Amino acid sequence: MGRLADGRRVYFVAPDTSFGTLAEQSVIDLRRSVPLSEDVDPVQIAAAMNPAMSSWVALRRRVEFQPGHSVLVLGATGNSGQMAVQIAKLLGASQVIGAGRDPDRLESLPALGADSVVSLAGDPKEAADRLGEAASEADFVIDYLWGEPAELAMISMLTKRSDRSRALCWIQIGSVAGAAAAVPSAALRSANFQLLGSGQGSVTTAGYMAEFPALIDAIAAGKLKVNASPLPLSQVEEAWNAPSDPGKRVVFVPAAGC
Repeated sequence: MGRLADGRRVYFVAPDTSFGTLAEQSVIDLRRSVPLSEDVDPVQIAAAMNPAMSSWVALRRRVEFQPGHSVLVLGATGNSGQMAVQIAKLLGASQVIGAGRDPDRLESLPALGADSVVSLAGDPKEAADRLGEAASEADFVIDYLWGEPAELAMISMLTKRSDRSRALCWIQIGSVAGAAAAVPSAALRSANFQLLGSGQGSVTTAGYMAEFPALIDAIAAGKLKVNASPLPLSQVEEAWNAPSDPGKRVVFVPAAGC
C-alpha cells in the first residue's frame, strides 16, 4: 500500500511486470488499487491483507460457503492460518478446527475463534488419526500444508465420516509441507470429496479487487487481529538480518509515512 502523488492513500496489487514495491516510490496500475480512508491504520492493513486474503477470497469466491458450515484449517499456526481461523468464524462458520505444529500458537487459536485445536506434532499417522477424530464432519478444509499431512488427513477424515455422501470440499492454498500430494483414488470414488485450489489464476484479479473493500473494512474495524510491528524503511537491512519473530508481521514505513 502507499500514497499517490495527490496524497490519496491506496491499497494496491503489484502489476504483473512488477518493478517491486518495497521502496519509497513504485509504479502501480490504478485499476488495481483500492482507496483507503484517512482514519484507517495503514500499518494494520499492510500487516493483515496478504495473510488474510487467501482464505477470505477462497471462502467468498471459490466455494459456496454458507453460515453454519464447519471448517478445518490445516496449518492454522502460520500467519495465514491464524487469519483463516478468524475469517471462517467471522463469515459465520458454526465450528472452526485449527490444526498445526507450534504448541504456543496452537494454544492461542481459541482466542481467535477456534472451537477446537489439533496438534500435528509427532508421528504423522498419529496426527492424522487425531484429525480424523476431530474433523471428520467438517464441510470445508482450508489447507496451507499439502504434502504428506494432507494425504494422511484425507484418508483419516473420510474413513471416519458418518455420511460419505455429504460433501467435503478441500481447498488447497499453500504447500509448506510439500509441493505434491498423492490423492487416493478411493477418496474420489467412495465419497463426495471435492478438491480444488485457490489463488491468483483460479480467481481473477477483478475477483480479488472486488473482495478487498470488505476485507479492508473488517481489518479496520478490528474484527481481524494481527500483531503488526512497524519499522522505518531506513532500518530494513538491520531488520532483515535480525532473528525473526514468527508471531509478528513487520511493516516497513517510508520516512514520509503512508
